[in-house]
Amino acid sequence: MADFSAFQNRPVPDWYADPQFGVFIHWGIFSVPAFAPAGVSITSLFETDYDRAFILGPYAEWYQNALRDPTSPTARRHAERHGDAPYDAFRAQFDEASRAFDADAWADLFQKAGAKYVVFVTKHHDGYCLWPTNVPNPHKPGWHSDRDFVGELAEAVRKRGMRFGLYYSGGLDWTFRDSLIGNMGEMFAAVPTGDDYRAYALAQAKELIDRYKPSVLWNDIAWPNAEDLPELFAYYYEAVPDGVINDRWLGIAPLFESLRDPVACAAFNDRIKDSIQKNGVHFNGGSAPPHCDFRTVEYGSGAHLKGVKWESTRGLGLAFGYNTDEPTDNYMTGQGIADLFAEVKADGGNLLLNVGPRADGSIPEVQSRALLDFARLT
Repeated sequence: MADFSAFQNRPVPDWYADPQFGVFIHWGIFSVPAFAPAGVSITSLFETDYDRAFILGPYAEWYQNALRDPTSPTARRHAERHGDAPYDAFRAQFDEASRAFDADAWADLFQKAGAKYVVFVTKHHDGYCLWPTNVPNPHKPGWHSDRDFVGELAEAVRKRGMRFGLYYSGGLDWTFRDSLIGNMGEMFAAVPTGDDYRAYALAQAKELIDRYKPSVLWNDIAWPNAEDLPELFAYYYEAVPDGVINDRWLGIAPLFESLRDPVACAAFNDRIKDSIQKNGVHFNGGSAPPHCDFRTVEYGSGAHLKGVKWESTRGLGLAFGYNTDEPTDNYMTGQGIADLFAEVKADGGNLLLNVGPRADGSIPEVQSRALLDFARLT
């Protein structure tokens, strides 16, 4: 049994404890096709089409997953625009487009918007790493950038007095396990639990800590095995004494493996559907983990999280990754951001608001304008 007792009385560091505004960035290979159905929010889909929510949803960063279903809007659009090219073909286009990446331009915008911290996606579910990792991927060698986007942004952000944090998809990596995901049961069933991924994820997390000393360690979905977490958390706090860790570290490998059985997965999904019917959709980090410094809420409120530090996160639109089909009306205005931030602050939370740059690193004007308008209102 993993022992988290060493962290139980650790106070939330002062820099993070007070309600504040941060910027999240989802950018990667998925920014090349830049598509998802944009008409319905992910929370609404979980109420109306639960079994296919992650296939039909507006999250453009899940493009590779939706592409696996030949009946999906994503697969149809892909065939129209890209023929039978595989997802991996976008890597060369991203490498070329991202030559224009300007970390200072991003950091200038975030500073003007009033951000106190910035969290950058280092590896999303497609497994592509935005830093030149030295940890070899046994299934997809070289599946990483040669340019150190993480390091460049870390330097630019810190130079302007903001904190720098890192997102890492510990629960999903489609280079290790690439089954189609439509719902929550299938998502947890897709968490890789083999010794190869367990070692890979732990080594990459430590590498990111060593290289970049992130003020926020923001994991997503889950972790392959909770037994490794006390070691990882201790390693992190030793390197970054005033760092903070989020709550998305569910590490119950037997559960993930059991859900690969269709009967068990169906029963799990039935319980989720029943909960949605009774209580609505609440995208959060799940039940409280043995240790975290803050809870997370996605496209929702954390007002129900009494007595704990929490963070609300969402995109400026309905997606985190850039979506060329996202209508302007989907995006928040500066006033909308100000109103949301006031609500979050009143309940003691932080707001981590996401921007989705284009593949060339440019931030669409509808997003940058909203951030600057928000700054003028606060």
